[in-house]
Amino acid sequence: MALKIQPLSDRVLIEPMAAEQKTASGLYIPDTAKEKPQQGKVVAVGKGNKDHDMTVKAGDTVLYGKYSGTELKLEGAEYLMMREDDILAIV
Repeated sequence: MALKIQPLSDRVLIEPMAAEQKTASGLYIPDTAKEKPQQGKVVAVGKGNKDHDMTVKAGDTVLYGKYSGTELKLEGAEYLMMREDDILAIV
């Protein structure tokens, strides 16, 4: 599925990984107690700007801060749009 969106400048579109459904001991976690995921897959990358060359590319799995980015809903799926500087690491 190709999204018809192109991030501008140094922005990155990320599809967050699903939140954990149950604990290591097998207990199911209710929706109200699930933590926001901090890992996701890069879907689209901007071209950068004159001061910043892009490091991440589409398909990379990345770690980002808990409150990073802006939540978007595109074609029925949840995404995050954030600056590349908000990404902590490539996994």
